[in-house]
Amino acid sequence: MADRRVLVPLSESVTVRQTVSYAVQTALADDVDPAEVQIHLVVAVPYEADLPEGQDKIEFATSLLERAAAWVREDAGSHSHSLTIETEIVGDQEYLFGPRDYAKAFAAYADEHDLECVILDPEYQPGATAPMLQPLERELDRVGLRYDEAPVERSARHERLVGPGSRSRLFAMFLISYGFYLTLGDPTYTFDLVTGAAVAGIVAVTLSHVTFTTAPTLVGSPLRVVRFTLYIPYLIWEIIRANLAISLVILRPSMPIDPKLTRVNARVRSGLPLLALANSITLTPGTLTVRANNQQLIVHSLTQVARDDLFEGSLERAVRFVFYGREAAATATPKERGDAEVIGGEEL
Repeated sequence: MADRRVLVPLSESVTVRQTVSYAVQTALADDVDPAEVQIHLVVAVPYEADLPEGQDKIEFATSLLERAAAWVREDAGSHSHSLTIETEIVGDQEYLFGPRDYAKAFAAYADEHDLECVILDPEYQPGATAPMLQPLERELDRVGLRYDEAPVERSARHERLVGPGSRSRLFAMFLISYGFYLTLGDPTYTFDLVTGAAVAGIVAVTLSHVTFTTAPTLVGSPLRVVRFTLYIPYLIWEIIRANLAISLVILRPSMPIDPKLTRVNARVRSGLPLLALANSITLTPGTLTVRANNQQLIVHSLTQVARDDLFEGSLERAVRFVFYGREAAATATPKERGDAEVIGGEEL
């Protein structure tokens, strides 16, 4: 029996057109009455709507949904006026941290609209950025949402080493690696200049696509460098302040420590922003980032004061300022958002 009400998550993949076509064929199979057919097209946007990246992704998602709806009408032919086509952007009002959150978002949408099945693109790329590192199918099984993977034909794709989207990544990664190498070495020594260039070239080729989820820009990247320069004194002050607080705790005879593990859903994108936040938390005495997965941090806090600072999200706001600008720093604290919780005591 055909699935009459299907959900189709979309992304700008090489097989998205085939996936939409398969969804239409599946829904209209077995002489189903077209009036009973519902095809729901959704795009997940794992960015805040008030960030520049979020606005760009929402505009892209809107364009993709319009194209996909036109594909459905084209494939449905004479039935296009009878079936129901719904389009929706999900995730713009929440944070999607990984496959589990995507699966939950799709499941919630399917429950709300009484959908029977998800037609999944094998090349699905959430947020039109990068493929998921963990299988979405496993999480769909976990939430009890039935899915059908579209039988698409993949053409051979040979990505150029240096293309329009990769030149800036290679160049930025080379400069960062070369600068770091010379900082540790001697920039006046010819051997260091030559070996540094060789090492930076290897690092740029192998790690540029891993390090940068989006290509650096001539305008945005220098601004981030300037904001990062302003961030360093603030981080140093936080380190000094935390050192003093921990020193007072250690010097007190009663040693009033209260070690606990805390889970924080950080409102920064995974990649460099999350890395900067995780390392900043670790550099601040009293807190240690144990694990950083997608946009979720597991942090060990030694005292209640350190935990309160973590719940207030001052470092998170500072990192948001560095990568997203001043307006993005004005966000609710993890405590106010309900994005921080204690998950274990000292027995862990």
